[in-house]
Amino acid sequence: MPTPDRPRAVPQALRPGDRVAVAAPAGPPDPELLDRGAALLASWGLEVTVLPHVRDSHLGHLAGRDEDRAADLTEACADPGVRAVLCARGGYGTQRMVDLVDWKAIAAAAEPALLIGSSDITALHEAFAVRLGTSTLHAPMPATGALVDSPASADHLRTVLFHPERVTELPLTGEVLAPGTARGRLAGGNASLLAASVGTPTALPPDGCLLLLEETGEEPYRLDRILTQLVRAGVLGRAAGIVLGDFTDCGPEEEVRAVLADRLGGLGIPVAAGLPAGHGPLQLTVPLGTAAELGDGVLTLLEPPLAPRPSPGRPTAEEAACAS
Repeated sequence: MPTPDRPRAVPQALRPGDRVAVAAPAGPPDPELLDRGAALLASWGLEVTVLPHVRDSHLGHLAGRDEDRAADLTEACADPGVRAVLCARGGYGTQRMVDLVDWKAIAAAAEPALLIGSSDITALHEAFAVRLGTSTLHAPMPATGALVDSPASADHLRTVLFHPERVTELPLTGEVLAPGTARGRLAGGNASLLAASVGTPTALPPDGCLLLLEETGEEPYRLDRILTQLVRAGVLGRAAGIVLGDFTDCGPEEEVRAVLADRLGGLGIPVAAGLPAGHGPLQLTVPLGTAAELGDGVLTLLEPPLAPRPSPGRPTAEEAACAS
């Protein structure tokens, strides 16, 4: 099977001195965790801007009004001086603001900022792929213990951001529910968010993708309902393969395994478990939009997660072409 073409836009690797922004598209972040996360990013040599409405609160479960959260994200992603936007945390709220983002303004930017986040941010990963055709990173977030209290998770994100060429595979330590080998672009994220996006303008068609699924806090019967919705909507059957991340606090392990095997094992595509991504103690960074191969207990990346950065003073390919 040939490697699919890259998405239209592949964000570049970061360098010390780059400016990054912290946004809050979903729930309100814990102030102490937010400060610790910003300090950690600064310790990597990044210039960190916490966007104006990140510390707001609305209805108790949202980080400010929908229009304010959308405006923060639009401004940062369209700003040529911002190399990456890290979402502070998940929770709930991204679905409320995603259609208020000015996608035309972001698309008009010479290089839209790299989006980083997970959990509720799955809705934005889909929207960035559909509206912009750009790769994103499913990764631990700065106002969560998954980043500030997990050196291994933080180190992996840092390596992906600054040295993407070093990240060539992701481990799969769990059971193979359906054997086989498949190639495709990585997509997906939180299963309940994917189910909630079905029928919306920003739902990502999973055709030929390697679909990441992870979940937290859903009892086995609710997990069954989420997966059944994705099956009935034709989402899972259109993927080339499925990679299972963590299913944290979803009930007894054997019951969760039984539901996953029942709902996914008969799709006729490879299904492998054990990727440390989602809501577990170790959260590896998964580059969505990157071509990969699933097989033999490993997920192999067929290209670097981010594009190489031209050396300072060295002309880009576009500049060199113009000069000639």
